Amino acid sequence: MFLALKSRGLEVARQVPIKVHFKGELVGHFIADLVVNDTVVVELKAVKVLLSEHHAQVLNYLKATGKPVALLINFGNPKLEFRRFDHRFEKSESEQG
Repeated sequence: MFLALKSRGLEVARQVPIKVHFKGELVGHFIADLVVNDTVVVELKAVKVLLSEHHAQVLNYLKATGKPVALLINFGNPKLEFRRFDHRFEKSESEQG
């Protein structure tokens, strides 16, 4: 995937550390498989079934990075499986009531 994206002229970083903060304190980190053009987080899987844990992982990456988009791509089936995530899942303070 890295080589395919690079060959198309995209800027691609591998194994990108993502700092995780809670209430202003550093509490840990994630490692994103790929970040493309410093905009899209890409998480690669090779599993039979994508689980809710995989979706939660990608949503956490989005929140931690502040990037606008993330892709979850599964190569574990004969047919490629993917899901796009963005920040639409976050409610503004006025929507939270």
